[in-house]
Amino acid sequence: MSKTGLPAVVIDNGTGYTKMGYAGNCEPQYIIPTAIATHEGKGAQKAATQKKGVEDLDVFIGDEAIANSRTYDLFYPVRHGQIENWTHMEYFWGQCIFKYLRCEPEDHYFLLTEPPLNAPENREYTAEIMFETLNVPGLYIAVQAVLALAASWTSKSVKDRTLTGTVIDSGDGVTHVIPVAEGYVIGSSIKHIPLAGRDITAFIQQLMRERGESQIPPAESLEVAKRVKEQFCYVCPDLAKEFAKYDQEPAKWIKPYTQTNLVTKQPYSVDVGYERFLGPEIFFNPEIFSSDFLTPLPKVVDDTIQSCPIDVRRGLYKNIVLSGGSTMFKDFGKRLQRDVKRAVDYRIKRSEELSGGKIKSLPIEVNVISHHMQRYAVWFGGSMLASTPEFYNVCHTKQQYDEIGPSICRHNPVFGAINA
Repeated sequence: MSKTGLPAVVIDNGTGYTKMGYAGNCEPQYIIPTAIATHEGKGAQKAATQKKGVEDLDVFIGDEAIANSRTYDLFYPVRHGQIENWTHMEYFWGQCIFKYLRCEPEDHYFLLTEPPLNAPENREYTAEIMFETLNVPGLYIAVQAVLALAASWTSKSVKDRTLTGTVIDSGDGVTHVIPVAEGYVIGSSIKHIPLAGRDITAFIQQLMRERGESQIPPAESLEVAKRVKEQFCYVCPDLAKEFAKYDQEPAKWIKPYTQTNLVTKQPYSVDVGYERFLGPEIFFNPEIFSSDFLTPLPKVVDDTIQSCPIDVRRGLYKNIVLSGGSTMFKDFGKRLQRDVKRAVDYRIKRSEELSGGKIKSLPIEVNVISHHMQRYAVWFGGSMLASTPEFYNVCHTKQQYDEIGPSICRHNPVFGAINA
């Protein structure tokens, strides 16, 4: 344990939302938008004339930042999983710790998360902020995919706790397919898809606009699309059959959605129809949304695993783990498992045909794991691992940092498979 006996702090900074809380808990204490409001851009000259020496305190984060966006300049320090503005991130972490978690950073070890293929320099910047500005006693920077794998152990369908598997991490800004073997990410095989939650929201907004839902106030259309996505969307097994179902029984499938206009306070109603299944369908048929990216998610998963070393492929097919809010759609895992299995079975059948029946290969088990911790999988995995005694052995300490410098964070030792 840490010298103070207090639990570690786990912070997962995502593109859309930041999850934070204490190790050992099942859910994050706070989930706030990764947004920060400061007097920097257009208000910088005005602020410069009124400097009082507490500029770094005149900052709002999360929902407060969005609420104050009229009088302050709103920034999003994380884009596509990567930190873009380190000054803003420093303010952001400071406010997370002091204002939300209300703890003294000198008393707690910290576990932060990073996206796959994060540049080593970024880890050094993170270490500098954590050790020098916030003076934390210990820091561990974990790869999000490894934490998501650990979180999947809560699923009933997981028999053995392994750190080998394929993680499909789909949040608000980007979707990654990440193969992990024995806790180490196979960096050369990572694939990313430029489709995620934000694109589904934009697609639903576009569908509603084209259909002429005139009731929706233009200023609220994005928010309405987001609510529709979260409350009504699901993944269907067959598009043509689904369209037919809606046409035959519109009363059963088309749902009304009622909301109040923020300005006039008048209620208005919207019919939610085809967008219920067309929204998440962009993962499986991306061409319905844009012509920039055309490879369906099951094909990307299959290509990722096929590009990995041959001796780990079976393990990667057997343990495909979902993580992030955009994988929460009903039947998402079922459809993905079916499509990946089809591709694998076709390949085996074709190789048998080409060999003239001489080569018989064992069938490959394809297993997509959904679990109730999916939405916060990365945070929950961090919470599990940071509450084990082993966590304190693999952390980089302030003492090591003072002795060697920020380069110690370029490598983070991986936890052994934890038996609990």
